Amino acid sequence: MHVRHPVRRIPRPVGFWLLAVTLLAILAASAAPSPLYVVYQQRWGFSATVLTTIFAVYVLALLIALLIVGGLSDHIGRRPVLAAALIVEAASMVVFLTADGVGPLLLARVLQGLATGAAVGAISAGLLDLQPSPTSPLGPLLNTVTPAVGLAAGALGTGLLVQYAPAPTALVFALFTAVFVLLAAAVFFLPEPVTPRPGAWASLRPRVAVPPQARRTFLTAVPSFVATWALGGLHLALGPSLTTEVLRIDNHLVGGLVVTTLFGAGAVASLLVRNRAPRRVTAFGTLALAAGTGLTLLALAGPSTPLFFVATALAGAGFGSSFLSAFGSLAALAGPTERAKLFATVYIVSYLAFSVPAVLAGLAVPSLGLYATTTIYGAVVIVLALLATVSAATVRMPTVTASTVIASSADRVPAMPTRPQASGLAQGQEAMAAQLPATGSGTSSGSGI
Repeated sequence: MHVRHPVRRIPRPVGFWLLAVTLLAILAASAAPSPLYVVYQQRWGFSATVLTTIFAVYVLALLIALLIVGGLSDHIGRRPVLAAALIVEAASMVVFLTADGVGPLLLARVLQGLATGAAVGAISAGLLDLQPSPTSPLGPLLNTVTPAVGLAAGALGTGLLVQYAPAPTALVFALFTAVFVLLAAAVFFLPEPVTPRPGAWASLRPRVAVPPQARRTFLTAVPSFVATWALGGLHLALGPSLTTEVLRIDNHLVGGLVVTTLFGAGAVASLLVRNRAPRRVTAFGTLALAAGTGLTLLALAGPSTPLFFVATALAGAGFGSSFLSAFGSLAALAGPTERAKLFATVYIVSYLAFSVPAVLAGLAVPSLGLYATTTIYGAVVIVLALLATVSAATVRMPTVTASTVIASSADRVPAMPTRPQASGLAQGQEAMAAQLPATGSGTSSGSGI
């Protein structure tokens, strides 16, 4: 009689770091096409409008996956969802690798969007499941910082390969294909923290909502969400093209550095402000966002390459800090059964702000020109950022008391605030990281994730 031996799982600390590496790889791959779109455009001769379409389908696919399968791993387990997502991710890399026109690029981005949306949900929850303790700051910290680091590294690495390595449109995707196949195999040995439970089919029904107690804060935070993600769209959609056409730098590495600078500064800012009071962080972040965007427009008018990158770094710091503080404030107001719906609503607003202006910009470039389009786009971001600054200064931002524990294993509604606490933002970020995936982004005119 054949005896089945149980699969030997890797230790929980090893599994924790495996999930962190997987998240880093997925977000790096989502940024990899950024420096390549200029190459594709030159090779196949398609317009900026086509590039915005490639970008838009990625965002649409990611949103669909986020809304439909974002909570599936709570019912069937982290391993099966993550393994399936990694297989689809590897398939998208193969489509990129063999792409010979616009059609395959669209298919690759759709597959990548679906895989990214499904994977990061399971990973975000898994990092909280496998962290050293339920109240450890390590899981939330990695959930917050790793995506930005992955985006920055993916754009920079691809820029290096495109500029200096042979077969630039093939090598990067061949490497990522191998990485994702290996990660899919490694996931089989992960410890499974979730016991399967009923409700998997019901969890596939999209649900978005804002709890009554969070509606005022949500409306106050909307300008911040729109400004930050529209800024991301500005740099990701137009950044590499701006370095080529306005700054006159014909180097794919520099185009990748635009994305790296933005998200790298956002990651550093997130680390520096994670324990600060949300109201002050939001005001600082949105002011930095407005100032950085204004300096970006000034640098393009020069043109001045050093000022352009300084401005991008300042804007990126504003991006990271203002988004996290606004999100953390909302997290403090949502109970465990309300967070997923609330955060899905926030991400819908954010992704729409990220994608719709970028698509409109791509449509406007042929008639208005790249510089004029960027100037109008940047002016709108500045107005929204200043509006968010006023909102942060005039509306009291909620926090939670230091005794409130918000983690993935929480089974009670957090206590409502009694007085401001600097720890509120960090705890709000824990709630955010426990419930929602990190995000990716996309591009037109030469960039995307």
